[in-house]
Amino acid sequence: MNGGDDVAATAGPPPPLEWKFSQVFGERTAGEEVQEVDIISAIEFDKTGDHLATGDRGGRVVLFERTDTKENIGSRRELERMDYSVGRHPEFRYKTEFQSHEPEFDYLKSLEIEEKINKIRWCQSSNGALFLLSTNDKTIKFWKVQEKKVKKISDMNIDPSRAVGNGSVASSSVSSSPKQCLANWGYADRSLNCLSSDLSFPPGGFSSLRLPVVVTINETSLVARCRRVYAHAHDYHINSISNNSDGETFISADDLRINLWNLEISNQSFNIVDVKPANMEDLTEVITSAEFHPTHCNTLAYSSSKGSIRLIDLRQSALCDSHSKLFEEQEAPGSRSFFTEIIASISDIKFSKDGRYILSRDYMTLKLWDINMDSGPVSTFQVHEYLRPKLCDLYENDSIFDKFECCLSGDGLRVATGSYSNLFRVFGCAAGTTEATTLEASKNPMRRQVQTPSRPSRSLSSSLTRVVRRGSESPGVDANGNSFDFTTKLLHLAWHPTENSIACAAANSLYMYYA
Repeated sequence: MNGGDDVAATAGPPPPLEWKFSQVFGERTAGEEVQEVDIISAIEFDKTGDHLATGDRGGRVVLFERTDTKENIGSRRELERMDYSVGRHPEFRYKTEFQSHEPEFDYLKSLEIEEKINKIRWCQSSNGALFLLSTNDKTIKFWKVQEKKVKKISDMNIDPSRAVGNGSVASSSVSSSPKQCLANWGYADRSLNCLSSDLSFPPGGFSSLRLPVVVTINETSLVARCRRVYAHAHDYHINSISNNSDGETFISADDLRINLWNLEISNQSFNIVDVKPANMEDLTEVITSAEFHPTHCNTLAYSSSKGSIRLIDLRQSALCDSHSKLFEEQEAPGSRSFFTEIIASISDIKFSKDGRYILSRDYMTLKLWDINMDSGPVSTFQVHEYLRPKLCDLYENDSIFDKFECCLSGDGLRVATGSYSNLFRVFGCAAGTTEATTLEASKNPMRRQVQTPSRPSRSLSSSLTRVVRRGSESPGVDANGNSFDFTTKLLHLAWHPTENSIACAAANSLYMYYA
């Protein structure tokens, strides 16, 4: 392990990535008004990176599938023989969509429950079917999406062009003679003739009549079915769901509690974290995000509104109110203000793929934490430092409470998060790197690209450096002198698990980039 680190150190940090536009779904035309229900509220790649799911404020889940890998040459042996580069331009296509949640009303509390999708998480697929969890503020649903063969009703051997419809054909399955009707049904009146006069029969009649049957044809259609509904377990709004690596359980978190569920059991869950005080007036912090460790099924982390991250071990006790590790950064003396606690609140946390690091996003910064070092973050990336003089205005218009998500690359070398004016930022987190790229969610992502040097705050060791890196910091304007637009914010983005490819949501549009 150390030898590999030494080689990496001598090779130097990886060069900054050059990002290119790949695709856009739901692109707005100039002046087009965005409907509230169409705004994307969740994005998630599956573990393979071949499928992408988005949820919106209208309760819909839209699935996309990757196409460029399927259209490549078939076997791995053929690829190796041709020395074929697998890293092609990533391309996705629309797969299907379904209505996951509907607006509801809680009659006991006289509260409307909106249909907005808060989170989507992919589960393990099996037998060619895709499984995923989606949640709104109160209810989690488990969906199965599968291709079903289309079944149709076969035709009778009566000329269909002369038949009125299946109903007439089916009711005419005796003979064309009215006397037969009398014999079978006892009708003497010809006006009650049970047969349709529009049917065409050959002169000799039929030796036998083929009745309609259901047959399977070679066409398939995608069907989404809700397999289970996990409801009535949260008094407060659900902010997170996360799958366990055991493939059997998942957690759901609201402001005060974290519940553990079994995927197969929807009528009960176990409360594993409860931070609700006996007297609500004593409440000082709430849970803002929670996530399972990617490989250790007994470990999970959750963040709080006070800027701390707690690591808990499910083996310690049934109710994990006591944490095994606490990660928080001590505030500098004399720096406290009215906004200190608000901007310290963590809006999102993500584990790195190997589970060694935790990435957290608060209003001003991204922080990277080593789970083996709880004295402070390994790296701090300044995202909104230029907004510090404007905190009063941001508080007045509620922008200071915006919850930005964050993500890590599969190789752990880079992190990304969103900002205002539909911008997002990519930072390098390898030792010695100065990568700090600002990109715009448009067809020309590098239009507002800004590079600034890193500013190391202090060195911990030769291999572990605590750095502070800044994006664009000009107050209120971007690199082109344009003022920032606080109404257009890029809250949701996801990094492909194996490639340098990012999907991000700008209002109702899904933009995809690759490097």
